[in-house]
Amino acid sequence: MAETKRPTSPAAEEILGLYFPVLDHGFVSLVDYLGTDECIERAARVSYGYGTRKQSLTRGLLRYLRRHKHTTPSEMVELKFHCCMPMFIARQWIRHRTANVNEYSGRYSLMPMLFYTPDAAQLQTQSRRNNQGRSGQPVADDVHAEALRRWESIRRESTETYAWLTANEVARELARIDLPLSTYTQWYWKIDLHNLLHFLTLRVDAHAQWEIQEFGRVMAGMLQRVAPMSYEAWIDYDVRGTHLSRGELQAIRDLVKVDADGLAATGSRLDRAALEKHGLARREIDELFAKLAPAPPLPDFSLDVANARSAEHFADRFAHAVPATDGAPAD
Repeated sequence: MAETKRPTSPAAEEILGLYFPVLDHGFVSLVDYLGTDECIERAARVSYGYGTRKQSLTRGLLRYLRRHKHTTPSEMVELKFHCCMPMFIARQWIRHRTANVNEYSGRYSLMPMLFYTPDAAQLQTQSRRNNQGRSGQPVADDVHAEALRRWESIRRESTETYAWLTANEVARELARIDLPLSTYTQWYWKIDLHNLLHFLTLRVDAHAQWEIQEFGRVMAGMLQRVAPMSYEAWIDYDVRGTHLSRGELQAIRDLVKVDADGLAATGSRLDRAALEKHGLARREIDELFAKLAPAPPLPDFSLDVANARSAEHFADRFAHAVPATDGAPAD
């Protein structure tokens, strides 16, 4: 095979085509990528070609671009993933409408009867403060056991019905209509770096659903290998950075004055009464306190290649989960 003249990343090449398990039956694979950190720099410095530059200069430029939201150069880098996830996660994922997507079709192919089952730690009660999230408190043991029993019953009946319908030559596009959202689907998903960073910022956040966070973590680890300096800037400015509103900034300005010698404390106090005078609502005040709280440890999205599997590993698993043509599930 001829040596490529395109910029490549050795760390990305190491994992290209490897499949990293996510949840109980899902996966993410980096299928291909176009461009590296250096390509972003060349796009920003249009007159700059393939000459040698110091890495510190590249890093400084990429951080400047990220800090000042000059996003167009990062659109020149693209990553292509092969992903497999439960359908309810796919429905969240597809809301990011800035990618090219080709999904497994239940009209053309038989659906594998694989279903996502939350483990005991993730089967939690509803949050009282967040209508779209869980509380962090696992359900009682008896509730967990009964939930598993009911899910198994529903999935067994769904599997039997789907197998019976397809075995009796009912169109696949109709046989699939009552499969539960826990059923796994998969797709190829190609996106440019700018929009990938937006996706990851939302989906690795602690407020995102835990299951999609798990996919985001693996994809962030893949990004780290493709464009490590862009990844670093994303961590610093988006994942562990923050944005301040006009009211928040004014409250902090009242607390800290800037003069020719630097910063000077004013002796003021950022209590709720003072913040309310700046027009901040109760939730805004809570969020400002959270922004100024001691920083948590930096996240580590590094991938362990030892955890990766081959494409054949997952292909075989899915093939065995497709219903047999005699109306019974395959062995």
